[in-house]
Amino acid sequence: MGSFGEDLRRERLSRGIALKDITAVTKISPRYLEALEQGKFRLLPGGILSKGIVRGYASAVGLDQRDWTERFLKAYLASGEMLDEERGWLEFASNVGKARSQRGNAWENRLRWVGAFLLLLVVAAGACLAVRYYGLRAGWWPTLLPMQLASAHALMARVLSWVNF
Repeated sequence: MGSFGEDLRRERLSRGIALKDITAVTKISPRYLEALEQGKFRLLPGGILSKGIVRGYASAVGLDQRDWTERFLKAYLASGEMLDEERGWLEFASNVGKARSQRGNAWENRLRWVGAFLLLLVVAAGACLAVRYYGLRAGWWPTLLPMQLASAHALMARVLSWVNF
């Protein structure tokens, strides 16, 4: 097995794809693609951009993006060309992604609980209205109400009788 760049170039050539075709599809500069194939990682823009170039290249050639990105990072670390600030940047970028997914999960959980609470309120209100409706129809509802509310009940019964025709 050769180096990362040689393997990448071999895969591209075995599929009969020219660098200009990859450039046309991905809009990545040919000098970055050549630097990637030659293993000259210092010529790449660095950080997350380098990973994006590898993903674009792998996608254009029809390779597994995740596998080739991992291989690139291993080769990049092994080359010793990665600066300490780039290592920090890669850690920062991966932590940002994790934090965003955790915040998204927390937001989804809150929405689920709010939805469950609203559903419970709707069911409870529906049950109360159903009991009241059937109580009025059966005639036992007025016996549940205190005397002061009985007059309000009579008024409500008249309004309902007008509405129900």
